[in-house]
Amino acid sequence: MIRLFTALEVPDEVAERLMRLQRGLDGARWIERSDFHITLRFMGDVPEDIADDIDEALSEIPMAPFDVELEGLGEFGGKRPHTLYAGVKLSEPLRILQGRHESAMRRVGLKPETRNFTPHVTIARLNRVETDAAYSFIRANSPFAAPSFTVEQFTLFSAKASTGGGPYVPEKRYPDFGWEE
Repeated sequence: MIRLFTALEVPDEVAERLMRLQRGLDGARWIERSDFHITLRFMGDVPEDIADDIDEALSEIPMAPFDVELEGLGEFGGKRPHTLYAGVKLSEPLRILQGRHESAMRRVGLKPETRNFTPHVTIARLNRVETDAAYSFIRANSPFAAPSFTVEQFTLFSAKASTGGGPYVPEKRYPDFGWEE
């Protein structure tokens, strides 16, 4: 079994802006810079043969370059926040790309994603952070914005089986332009 998800990678200039936020919140488990991403579709733990089908389906997804903009801070968990994130402005190209990922994974045989698509970059896990402190941090660092950036590819990542993810390993980029890293 391999744990997979697709995402957009975050460029250095934006990552540096996010990293500047990562202080002043006792108990937060800050996400490593290399693990910043914008999830398009979480597949979960899949057998190796299904991973091959996923790769084939992802290879067929058309993608034109588009701009992405980070805007605002938020949390998941409501009265007991567990995740701190930077929001991503939902654009039509991003919505379409995410929809293509969802459709492709359903064709492969994966169950539909039940959560609404909320594009974001996770910057911290808040399991040991008091609720009031989390909301104070968001207020103190708002409004938040980062320079927009253009995405030309999406990435298939693997993740170790653990709570809270990382480290994430980029397995393949689509479309494959044949660039060397």
